[in-house]
Amino acid sequence: MKEVTYKTSGVCARAIHFTRNDDGTITDVSFDGGCNGNLKAISKLVDGMKAEEIAAKLKGNICGFKHTSCADQLAKALTEV
Repeated sequence: MKEVTYKTSGVCARAIHFTRNDDGTITDVSFDGGCNGNLKAISKLVDGMKAEEIAAKLKGNICGFKHTSCADQLAKALTEV
């Protein structure tokens, strides 16, 4: 089990925290800042999923005029860990 903090870039959320379990599942996702309700929903939806599955679903998602989003940043964090 590995607890991770990922510093985001280009989004309202400042950081993402999560636990990567030995079996590759992700739990305990939380965001510092950002759109509170939406990010709580993302956290609940991805809880217990495999990192690769989450990254595949969320990669490339953008927010408004930005070239990334909090969901895309989560995908990047999971890919880098």
